[in-house]
Amino acid sequence: MSNRKTKKLSARQVMLDVVGCLRENGYEALAAGGCVRDMLLGKKPNDYDVATNATPQTVTKLFKRTLTIGAQFGVVVVLLGGRQVEVATFRSDQTYQDGRRPEKVVFTDARHDAQRRDFTINGMFYDPLADRIIDYVGGKDDLHKGVVRAIGSADRRFEEDHLRMLRAIRFAGRLDFQIEQKTFQAIRKNASKLKHISIERIAIELEYILADPQRKRGLNLAYECGLLENIFPSLGGDDLRFGIKIASALPKKCSFALALAALLINCDGKNSRRICRDLKTSNELRSQVSWLISNRQVLLDAVPLSKGRLKQWLAKPLFEPLLQLARIHARVTSTGKDQLRTLRKQIADLGDEPLTPPRLLDGHDLIKLGAVPGPLVGQLAEELYLAQLENHIQNRSQAVTWVKKWLSRHHNQD
Repeated sequence: MSNRKTKKLSARQVMLDVVGCLRENGYEALAAGGCVRDMLLGKKPNDYDVATNATPQTVTKLFKRTLTIGAQFGVVVVLLGGRQVEVATFRSDQTYQDGRRPEKVVFTDARHDAQRRDFTINGMFYDPLADRIIDYVGGKDDLHKGVVRAIGSADRRFEEDHLRMLRAIRFAGRLDFQIEQKTFQAIRKNASKLKHISIERIAIELEYILADPQRKRGLNLAYECGLLENIFPSLGGDDLRFGIKIASALPKKCSFALALAALLINCDGKNSRRICRDLKTSNELRSQVSWLISNRQVLLDAVPLSKGRLKQWLAKPLFEPLLQLARIHARVTSTGKDQLRTLRKQIADLGDEPLTPPRLLDGHDLIKLGAVPGPLVGQLAEELYLAQLENHIQNRSQAVTWVKKWLSRHHNQD
């Protein structure tokens, strides 16, 4: 067997190969959806979807490697050139029962396929061989105007898939577009239907909105439409508005954990954990959000810090986002500014001293020196390491002397 790796092709080249193969075999094939929108905006698409009049069975025969998980809805994933391309058969969707998937699909043509898509800016096709945009829904005009508009009846589009309401917010926020009036009104009217779809899908869209540099616009739109109160029913309007203000002031590029912690800033650690659990986030994200919220004030209350405690804080994996959260909160509320100035000076004065030097003695060393196994060893180890971080002890010999004095003092107390 050859060890030579297959060269990964560009996303556009894979799309061209898929379209070319379908065309050569007598089928219509076009790039579709978000990739067309991004091309018209002058952005390089991350991936390309292809729409065709070839049935899923035909697509699986034409390409060697495919995934057919969505074949009942007309979608086959083609594996080619180290990439995946969704190839969807032109279809019209029949009735929906779960606010997500159609009960039945009918294969059709490009014009009817465009009519069942969500928004006009996502409903266009591109013929890469003729270099031609095919637009049955007015998407090009709305893209030029900067408008997110549902295709056809907005109520019907949102009834078909309730998540489209959050998708409208995401696109409007990311692209800095307006939401067309009837579409906006339909979102407000149908906002409560979010509770009927899986929270995992909601959490994914929420992450898109919060991690986006334009999160301020997205969050404000989500609040105005009534979507945020349905995602966070335990939070009041004041808490949500304040959280939006904090999250909006964060740096454009920040993690989902930091942005979510900012949005939930008025919760305590326990409630933020419950909310993250309700969103079915990962345990890691849940812990990060809770830690950031719980420790913002703890950090400020501890200032000024000893050198050892400062090093311990600086060594924490989430210290930088914690400091960002504290700075934004202080800026918005005009509280804690003095502590932050002091902390900034202390960090500068620390210079390039190592934050986590190797421990001079380990637990076995402490027991050999007379420490009784159990909680005492842990306490001793912690205080010894703190003394090392404070530069009170700088070598193994000094550490041994320090431990003997510590044990003598504690034995006398016993």
